[in-house]
Amino acid sequence: MEHDMRAEYAEGVSPRGPDARVKIWHMVRRDGTTAMCGRPLAPGAATQPSELWGTPEGEPFCHTCGALYLREVP
Repeated sequence: MEHDMRAEYAEGVSPRGPDARVKIWHMVRRDGTTAMCGRPLAPGAATQPSELWGTPEGEPFCHTCGALYLREVP
């Protein structure tokens, strides 16, 4: 199964707005908009490859998504 990281933003902030800073990164199954932890994420939210998980570019990261992701990848 393939995964991507998808951004969560502060409540009320549009992913395309000028103040759209990432609050936390979540892991989603490929092209999904629901995080593995169950949180719904904006379809227009920024994404990045799962290979950035565990790097500075992938921080801060949802701990629950991280635990579930580790159970799905070799």
